Amino acid sequence: MKKHLTVDDLARDGRFARVDFQDQFNDPRRRGLGAYGSDSADLAGDDEETRSERRQARGLGRMTPDMPNAPEAARSLMHGIFVGEIQALEGAGRTCFDFDLGDGADQVPYALKLDMARQCWDEARHCEISVKLSEWMGTELGEFAESPFLFQAACNPDPVLRLTGVNRALEGLAIDVFNTMRDFGDKSGDPVLEFCEDWMLADEVTHVKMGSDWLRRLTMNDPERRERALEFQHVVDKLFSLGGGRGDEEDSPIRLARRFRQLAGFSDEEIDEIGAVAKEARVEADARYAAPAAQ
Repeated sequence: MKKHLTVDDLARDGRFARVDFQDQFNDPRRRGLGAYGSDSADLAGDDEETRSERRQARGLGRMTPDMPNAPEAARSLMHGIFVGEIQALEGAGRTCFDFDLGDGADQVPYALKLDMARQCWDEARHCEISVKLSEWMGTELGEFAESPFLFQAACNPDPVLRLTGVNRALEGLAIDVFNTMRDFGDKSGDPVLEFCEDWMLADEVTHVKMGSDWLRRLTMNDPERRERALEFQHVVDKLFSLGGGRGDEEDSPIRLARRFRQLAGFSDEEIDEIGAVAKEARVEADARYAAPAAQ
């Protein structure tokens, strides 16, 4: 079997349509969908308080049941969770197989492979839960496009960078998303959604904690490698801050789940840095989306 697959090697059936991540989140048609990001030209020159008020007025703030497009936004996010679980399963499985046993730069300890095998089991269960949740919410598989961004991070040839990109950055994002969806289920009176998201959230904390622990163990005597890994995580965190849609602000569609991130091995300083990256991305998104409308 081939080692170190590329994203082009991923197999999908005819129900799935693949879209590039950058094209997906830079698509101006996403303005006003309410799931992520910012909206229009008059956001650009306002202060943050005014921008927040205008986002809320247009349904661009935190996802709540009273948003005009709440069902569509929730179904879209649920489908994104589903395809993310598939890719997380594939990525953890590849980590089990791609690297030989040992202590070299392209090798991993046996215990790490066991942790990745445990994660595969969790992700397979999450796929089943997500399929049933999608049906519960009235969504067909393939109704929304699949962006292969998670598996792209899982293609990194360095196991340490793979752990930081997937287990700390993207599984960390999953913590924030699951926490958001769990709260949405509670507020919308949907006990099925709330229970399932709470169940998966507990697993995600474990997955991120494994990434945090292995990062420290594998780079204990190699501070330069640790620094490279954390820089890669920073790049992934900024890229997948969803145009500023994830952040610490009260009106963020996806709020940083600080307590769960602390349980997963993040320091307060690291969480603050992710919040700052998200705020920077939000400002950039406001300016980017405002520019075409101002011309």
